Amino acid sequence: MSTCFITSLNAQIYEVGVFVGGSNFIGDVGATTYIAPNAPVFGGIVKWNRSPRHAFRASVIFADLEGFDGKSDDPRRVQRGYNFDNSLLEISLGMEFTFFDFNLHDNRPKVTPYLYTGITTARHKNYFFSSIGEYTDQGTNSWAYGIPMVLGIKSNITNHLILAGEIGVRYTFSDELDGSVPDAQELDGLSFGNLNSNDWYVFTGFTLTYTFGRKPCYCNYEQ
Repeated sequence: MSTCFITSLNAQIYEVGVFVGGSNFIGDVGATTYIAPNAPVFGGIVKWNRSPRHAFRASVIFADLEGFDGKSDDPRRVQRGYNFDNSLLEISLGMEFTFFDFNLHDNRPKVTPYLYTGITTARHKNYFFSSIGEYTDQGTNSWAYGIPMVLGIKSNITNHLILAGEIGVRYTFSDELDGSVPDAQELDGLSFGNLNSNDWYVFTGFTLTYTFGRKPCYCNYEQ
C-alpha cells in the first residue's frame, strides 16, 4: 500500500482580470480633495497567489488625470483659474497582503481586507502653462516613478471569480504631471506652486479576476 500527498505548498493559483474606476489628482492645480474621482481609469491585473496571506501582483492601467482650479476650496486657485488634462500609462509591480487567510483552494465564501504596495512607473505627456496661463504641450513624454499605497476588500463571488473594491494612492517622485514644473530647462521660469511637494494621484475602483491553476490533491493507491 502506497500513499502520495501533494499539499497546497506545491499548488499555485493565479488570477487575471480587469480594473475599472476613476482617478483624481492631488498637486498644484485643481481641487485639494483627497478622494474625488473625476476621470476614467481602466486596465488589466495579474496575481500569483503564493500563500493564503500574500500574492505577487502586476497591473497595467490607463487613466486620465484632470484638475480644475474652479473646483478648489482655495480661493487663490479659483481666482487663478488653471485647468489641466493629462493621460497616464501606469505599470505597477508589488506585493498584496491580506488581513485574513484567503485560501483559494477552499471554495467556501470568504471576505478579507488587503493592502498592496510596491513600485509604479507612469508614462505621461509633458505640459507647461504659458505666461498667459495657456496649457501647452511640450511634445515630449516622461516616466514618473512612484509608490502605490492601496487599501481594499475582496471576496470570492463564485468558485473562479473574485470581486474587490479598492482605493489606491500613488505618491510620485515627480512634480511634472500637472504642468506646474516644465520638463525643460529653458522653461524653468514658468514653474509655480509648492516646489518642495511632489504630485500624488488616486485610483478608486473595482477589480474582477478569474482564478485558475493547480489545487492540492490527496490520493492513495495500491501497488
